[in-house]
Amino acid sequence: MNPRTYQWLVRTPTTSRGWLGGAVLLAVVLCVLHWSAKGAQLSWGELVSGLPQIGDFLGRSLPPDLNILPNLWRPALETLQIALWGTLLGIMGAIPLGLLAARNLHDKRWLYQGTRQLLNVIRSINELILALVFVSAVGLGPFPGVLALALHGVGMLGKFFAESIEEIDQGPIEALQATGARPLQVIVFGVLPQVITAWIAVVLYRFEVNLRSATVLGMVGAGGLGFELVSSLKLFKYQETATCILLITLMVVLADLLSSRLRQAIQGSARH
Repeated sequence: MNPRTYQWLVRTPTTSRGWLGGAVLLAVVLCVLHWSAKGAQLSWGELVSGLPQIGDFLGRSLPPDLNILPNLWRPALETLQIALWGTLLGIMGAIPLGLLAARNLHDKRWLYQGTRQLLNVIRSINELILALVFVSAVGLGPFPGVLALALHGVGMLGKFFAESIEEIDQGPIEALQATGARPLQVIVFGVLPQVITAWIAVVLYRFEVNLRSATVLGMVGAGGLGFELVSSLKLFKYQETATCILLITLMVVLADLLSSRLRQAIQGSARH
């Protein structure tokens, strides 16, 4: 029986000069990591010395106060609604921007480059910052959370939509263009059939992310379970805090299981 042979997927140096360059690059990377560790003030000693405080917090939080569960169903549903509409509105904004940002659909460089930079700007702003802006505009409640998730989702989904379009087979598009098809017809019959499976999978993943983010947005007054979580922390009701965390974890796990099943079903149907 022949022994297994393994091959690197990257080209390894073959000369002493190449190995020296690799060593220099490794040294530079280590220096950068050391510099960033000092800037981030990494201190394992402080973490170890703070473990008793963490244990004290956990001791005060356990067992969770399950008596407040009836009062948490409404905020939980509100969190789900925020995530659902944040995802839906994000899709509606990401599709046209994703089409404009795909360089293989048009030859106007300024158009897709400008759209790409717009998506970068939108994506660079954290949901919490966006929620604070929208809270100041429309007031407290779930609506600013929806707007924050939707706007940030436009940047994230738009980038993925554009990149998936750029990876499609150009044959069907060129064939449609040769027959005189209009741009909308090219998109509907040449682009969407090739990307719809990948789009649905990433939209489901984005919904999971939005569900987790919606719980955090409540901390800045955007409603949902996050608002209840912060309220219990401010009142030092740590057992109620533990119940909120437990419910949030359960919602995220269930959403992950559901979306995983849907992705498997979609990918399975795409193979047949």
